[in-house]
Amino acid sequence: MLFTGKALSVEVLPSGVANLKFDLQDSSVNKFNRQTLEELREAVAQLGSVDVKGLIFTSGKSGFIVGADITEFTGIFAESEAEIIGWLVNANEVFNAIEDLPFPTVCALNGVTLGGGFELAVATDYRVATAQAVVGFPEVKLGIVPGFGGTVRLPRLIGADIANTWISSGSHIKADQAFKEGALDAVVEPDKLLAAAEDLVLQCADGKLDYKAVRKQKDSPLTLEPIELNVAFETAKGMVMAKAGRNYPAPVAAVAVMQEAATMNRSAALKVEHAAFAKLAKGDVAANLVQMFLNDQLLGAMPKKAAKEAREINTAAVLGAGIMGGGIAYQSALRGTPIIMKDVRQEGIDLGMSESRKLLEKRVSRGKLDTNGMITALSKISPTLDYKDFGDVDFVVEAVVENPKVKMSVLQELEDLVSEDTIIATNTSTISVDELASVLKRPENFCGMHFFNPVPVMPLVEVIRGEHSSEATIATTVAYAKKLGKTPIVVNNCPGFLVNRVLFPYFGAFAQLIHDGADFRQIDKAMERFGWPMGPAYLMDVVGIDTGVHAQTVMAAGFERMQQSFDSVIEKLYEKGDIGQKSGKGFYLYQPDRKGKPKKLANPDIDALISSVQSQQRDFENQEIVDRMMVAMCMETVRCLEDNIVGSVIEADMGLVLGIGFPAFRGGALRYIDSMGLDKFCDLADSYAELGEMYQPTEQLRERAKAGTPFYP
Repeated sequence: MLFTGKALSVEVLPSGVANLKFDLQDSSVNKFNRQTLEELREAVAQLGSVDVKGLIFTSGKSGFIVGADITEFTGIFAESEAEIIGWLVNANEVFNAIEDLPFPTVCALNGVTLGGGFELAVATDYRVATAQAVVGFPEVKLGIVPGFGGTVRLPRLIGADIANTWISSGSHIKADQAFKEGALDAVVEPDKLLAAAEDLVLQCADGKLDYKAVRKQKDSPLTLEPIELNVAFETAKGMVMAKAGRNYPAPVAAVAVMQEAATMNRSAALKVEHAAFAKLAKGDVAANLVQMFLNDQLLGAMPKKAAKEAREINTAAVLGAGIMGGGIAYQSALRGTPIIMKDVRQEGIDLGMSESRKLLEKRVSRGKLDTNGMITALSKISPTLDYKDFGDVDFVVEAVVENPKVKMSVLQELEDLVSEDTIIATNTSTISVDELASVLKRPENFCGMHFFNPVPVMPLVEVIRGEHSSEATIATTVAYAKKLGKTPIVVNNCPGFLVNRVLFPYFGAFAQLIHDGADFRQIDKAMERFGWPMGPAYLMDVVGIDTGVHAQTVMAAGFERMQQSFDSVIEKLYEKGDIGQKSGKGFYLYQPDRKGKPKKLANPDIDALISSVQSQQRDFENQEIVDRMMVAMCMETVRCLEDNIVGSVIEADMGLVLGIGFPAFRGGALRYIDSMGLDKFCDLADSYAELGEMYQPTEQLRERAKAGTPFYP
């Protein structure tokens, strides 16, 4: 053994080829943390003076290297730009040393190879992989560009056009595509991977492959004429900007880096990459996206702690078919849990099965499922009009109409037909879980399970803990949500729970702005520019104005500060029956496009309706619109945290990002307050004190601001 460390080891194989194996201790994956980089530096330095035929890089894990250790990024990004560049230069000395070794090098990729892992791979002379391997540079999704030479080596290896697409999108590229586009030199069966890598080295040693020519290509400017370079990169920048938008600077920056460095050698090109990386790393977008990544990791780990308390779920059932019930049934069947789908009407059953079949067919058309998989999934859904088989189910989701009397009647009936251990979860967005539990004999086996519509698309599930819900009930519901492929967040019971409780002050601020004279179209544009996927008027149309009015009534009954003292345009639309997309008319007009999807058009009647509830018309600055909308939402998020409705800052922010599309690059409501500064946020809120209690900072928030204690340390 030439080298042994905690992250990697080096041995010489009988063929005379050295094998550097990554196998990071106490970790399920290999990653480039400080330990790995330092050991790699030491090992490569030793290899430079050893008589071997070549070097192959392998992995002792199920994947190769997942990338850099992102848990170290927050500390690194807190340093100055000069210090960040120093860190990059230090790391790239190792990658350059690998590329300059006096013998051929090959990477053997046995699985996931991303970020820094793929940068190592393109620093070697050749790459061989299994069909299961996935490669790529996802750095733009963290608000940065590759920093270990990815923008330098990839375009010289596979060409500017493909490199622009790969790096600016942050996509994961499957092995067959990577091979076709030149990033891999061979794709082999897993049991032949080591031998294939070894063989490539030996072919180089025998003079059959010219690895030095490969190195020269990667160390030289791109072989394109000036006009070709300009077309390649300027076209790419336009396309990337159109897709990424103004709030995500990294994708366009990545293309600009490759363009600037296209006429340079490796040394000069790396300096361009380092400068861009450091500049982006110091920005709010990168800081927020890195925190979002860490939040997601922590959130994903939380259900594991509850797994010990969870009961096994072998069979499930959903009460109420239709779009929601069909979506839940589809998700359960797709993920392998057989489910009974019950409704009181055959029309509901037909709609639910049609919805499930349509969703499965879409997966087949996209190549994500084959026909056999579709048949298998459909066979796991058992439609029924009775309770005949409910005595054997482990878990039931009640998803009938959002009416407390109807739900309580159904729940009472259901409880007598299932076993004493069966867990029942109500899919409700507003109704008190404790109110529904009041009619049950076993309230400890009951909780809320709020799915977001459309179920197959929306990743969040709110698991609502009632006063009597047992730990086993909550843990099992969390486990089932995870089994469905969802991200569960446990919240305590209150009107609206977490997401809707926070959303309705936002809608309340919207209604108040219109009453005070704002144009709803300007509000939509201002909030979309802020980063929301759609403005509040459009969102209300999509959610359904009838749903919004119902939820607003519940919220106003629960929280005095959410009561409205003015005539709301939302109420007026509801009274007219113009309830949004489902009726074809709301704030906007909707007509089906060629694919049958609702196309948003101008509603010619809306201005007259709005004028009937406006006290005046006046111009608003976009920033005032943003401030009034966001202060109301952020303040309610603070209250949810202080009231222990949600257990942590991370869960609060992730709930908004996953549940209602809060702009990810801003990191969530509490992260947004941190970015502004708690003292400045309180001052901003105080400037709108005349708008009511929704804008009033809590005493705890003022104390936080005074102490300089952010939500994220």
